[in-house]
Amino acid sequence: MQSTLLTLDSVSLSYHTKQGETEALSNLSFSVEEGEFLALVGPSGCGKTTALSIIMGLIKPSSGSVAMLGERRDMGYMLQRDHLLDWRTVEKNVLLSLEVRHLLNEETKRKALELLDTYGLGEFREAKPHALSGGMRQKVALIRTLATDPQLLLLDEPFSALDYQTRLRIADEVYRIIKREKKTAILVTHDISEAVSMADRILVFSKRPSHIKCSFTIDIDKDLSPLQRRNDPKFFTYFHRVWEELDT
Repeated sequence: MQSTLLTLDSVSLSYHTKQGETEALSNLSFSVEEGEFLALVGPSGCGKTTALSIIMGLIKPSSGSVAMLGERRDMGYMLQRDHLLDWRTVEKNVLLSLEVRHLLNEETKRKALELLDTYGLGEFREAKPHALSGGMRQKVALIRTLATDPQLLLLDEPFSALDYQTRLRIADEVYRIIKREKKTAILVTHDISEAVSMADRILVFSKRPSHIKCSFTIDIDKDLSPLQRRNDPKFFTYFHRVWEELDT
């Protein structure tokens, strides 16, 4: 039986500037179940990334609450850029998240290096990031995030810096890794096709002040890869339904 991992209840956020008060989020409410892959889509600047920052605890909402089963430290954040350190090897980049959280020991190191081996990067342990392709760098960034064994993964446009073909391939691999590791994930993306092909459910954000306009449960076989899901007849139906909501 699935449990609710994360709940946002009436979360609002206002910025105060010299020009006055700007409301960014308005009564944002949704929950995420354990093992669910949720996608957030909406107009540029509507506050999707801000919502992730609030979930992560980097920004405090003006009102409302965020509740998580477990601890906030059980989250991993994967950004648009991989932010690998060029002077550290792949292995040392992966271990960095454990070092920062003071979790590095023989057992956690062994598990992190097993992830590199499992997902085809073991032979690049001693390589520097500049020797890797963009897709490989993003895989290293994901494994670095997974090394701390987070309950929840927050993915903020993680494929946007990649060329189209690489983006499709890496989305497939990242999806496979997340499902195999039994992780819960929230993906922020501007790409409707990406959202429909990867997510179990999509939340459509409105323009600012942002709220949830609607939700779509994606009824496409979860055992299919994102690329395979794009060939399902239902894919185009969901795409157009999401597009219509964004276009109004």
